[in-house]
Amino acid sequence: MSNEELELGPVDVVVIGYPADAPRTGEAIPLFIDLVDRGIVRVLDVLLVQKDEEGNVSGLEITDLDGDGVDDLVVFAGARTGMLGDEDASTAGEALQPGEAAVMICFENAWAAPFATAVRRNGGRVLAFERVAAQDVLDTLDALDSAS
Repeated sequence: MSNEELELGPVDVVVIGYPADAPRTGEAIPLFIDLVDRGIVRVLDVLLVQKDEEGNVSGLEITDLDGDGVDDLVVFAGARTGMLGDEDASTAGEALQPGEAAVMICFENAWAAPFATAVRRNGGRVLAFERVAAQDVLDTLDALDSAS
């Protein structure tokens, strides 16, 4: 199978940091799992990192993050393709303060796979890609509301 025939959507990596005193309720986890279950995204890799009080960065087990007795991210325990590794953990760890943690998720935007495949099949290629920060969108919407 050639690259043009492989049905693959765009792949993103998101890094979500949690301060040491964050409530970590787990509220977002079922919402993300729903995206996976509906085939909107496909998880390729999950990596959890933390920085201890001495500044050492290490991996975390996928366990009960919110303390409710349920292993919140165990559904992603086998999601280890190698897309994320020690260097990624170190890079994420540099942004953390002692006592903070982060989850890194590498995922395919599966919803876009048929479109992306058709583009590749017809000789197209991505020349640029930019994600617009949610706060920028909210600021623009606020400015539009203020102008009207």
